[in-house]
Amino acid sequence: MTKESLLMQYQSECRNALESVVNISKSFQKVFMDAIKLFMAIPDRINFLQMGRYGCFSEQTYRNNFENDGFDWFSFNEAIIREHLKGGRKAIAVDPSFIPKSGSKTPWIGYFWSGCAGEYKRGLEITGIGVIDVDNHECMTLGSVQTPDNATLESCEKNLVDWYSSYLISIQEQLKRISGTVVCDAFFSKATFIKPLYDNGFHVISRFRNDAVLFYPTLENRTGKRGRPKLHDEKIDFENLDITRCTEYKVNKGKLYGLKAYSKALKRFVSLAVWYPMDGRTDKWQLYFSTDETQNAQDVLDFYRTRFQLEFCFRDAKQYAGITNCQSTDFRKLAFHFNASLAAINLAKAACKRMGIKYSISSCKSVIHNAYMLERFIHVSGIEPDTHLIDRLFKELILFTAKAA
Repeated sequence: MTKESLLMQYQSECRNALESVVNISKSFQKVFMDAIKLFMAIPDRINFLQMGRYGCFSEQTYRNNFENDGFDWFSFNEAIIREHLKGGRKAIAVDPSFIPKSGSKTPWIGYFWSGCAGEYKRGLEITGIGVIDVDNHECMTLGSVQTPDNATLESCEKNLVDWYSSYLISIQEQLKRISGTVVCDAFFSKATFIKPLYDNGFHVISRFRNDAVLFYPTLENRTGKRGRPKLHDEKIDFENLDITRCTEYKVNKGKLYGLKAYSKALKRFVSLAVWYPMDGRTDKWQLYFSTDETQNAQDVLDFYRTRFQLEFCFRDAKQYAGITNCQSTDFRKLAFHFNASLAAINLAKAACKRMGIKYSISSCKSVIHNAYMLERFIHVSGIEPDTHLIDRLFKELILFTAKAA
């Protein structure tokens, strides 16, 4: 299969995934297929005005169909994920992402943390849910949801961490179809986030601060006397780790030790992975943990490091799929746009994997844009082309701006 059929493969992946979504009309399917194609075909800002210019429908048609808040993005993306993420070790990755947005009419607009800027900025935030394939070091997104602003959270008598945990619990049925392990960054390593998830059948992998208070498990046998048995021994000094209580694992860089430890903050035992950097580096140790006490330190480290693949999905969606370009202040249209942008990245990855092409979102977008524009030119001209005569020229034009992965 050649690169000029990448657009057709992209559309084929979309049609196959749509079969897993129930209760959608044929008219919506047509608009949806065209809109998803435009997220890769439009080279500049991706909004309703641009869709009206490039697409097969009017601007108002796209606006109306983006109000569909009943579309099951989780089922749509799950169909893609099950087909293309084949590794044995999978987990649910959770990460918020800042979306710049101005104005005063947009729902839930407020000040959110921007990791790129390193400060709080005015705009929106989405909470992205992805599936990581640890064995193949890949990630695809399941969906996203807009994070409430502070005023909304205060009216619900919740803080941000409470909202994150309650949202994941509300969709636990969909998540557990794929994995019961949730991987998140150090911001989420709080008892108010981890305990509700653990109580609902999830295991959490995250990272502690370097100064976290952790204790060795006790080596004393139970005496059988009255009173609570001793849970732990002395506090762990990571500058002088007792390696006789640890298991050492071979890693490419640095040293990795695993042990069972008691967390004062979480009030429970965890499987702890302690990673020390290479000699000569000035940074301290790093502490990763899993609420699954039987999980070994190598797996904990692998799962946590693969979590960063979700951030690459956000990066690609911002740079190439217009996730920040939504031209609306309607809550439903914003949600649809965010999810469509992330789904377009999934479909681009799926099409490349199916065709055996090394994934490069820049090259993929260029090829799809060129193929789409050539199709439009031929369709608008009303001429039936002689494929034998223009075949070589067609290939050259489509691959003109493609870049190596």
